[in-house]
Amino acid sequence: MIQNDEILDIVDENDCIIGQKKRSEIYSQRLCNFRVVNAFIVNSLGQLWIPRRSTHKSIFPLCLDVSMGGHVETRETYEYALQRELKEELNLELNILNVRLLGYLAPHQYQVSAFMKIYEIKLDCSPEYNKNDFIESFWLSPDDLIKWLYGGEPAKSDLLKLVQIFYQD
Repeated sequence: MIQNDEILDIVDENDCIIGQKKRSEIYSQRLCNFRVVNAFIVNSLGQLWIPRRSTHKSIFPLCLDVSMGGHVETRETYEYALQRELKEELNLELNILNVRLLGYLAPHQYQVSAFMKIYEIKLDCSPEYNKNDFIESFWLSPDDLIKWLYGGEPAKSDLLKLVQIFYQD
């Protein structure tokens, strides 16, 4: 069993709940029919705040990541998971942020790892991130981030695709 082995909802192709499984089972079975939230922090220069995951992360250790990402736990909405994860990972309160929904992606349509809602947060300062989640961070233009990723910088599997979908001209 992995640390923090949450129970996650399993959904059908229409994102309707059909059951629950432990996070460890979902990953060991390589399923993509679960829910996540992701967010990008963007400053007034159009740069993305991109953190590097810590060494003890069970998946993608030391990889670049979206500004905030997390699982939607059982009986949670995407929006509640966003609020919880912002507090846990970045010490930010959703109700005082300038947040907008960028989009909704389904794995069978976009070849992403899960059903996901992606949000954007306008913020000109680096958040006080949880040192258990991240070890460093960078402000990068979308083009510079894409260059880093094509240059071999290790990253979470959906990062390149999300930046290309939402931030590439």
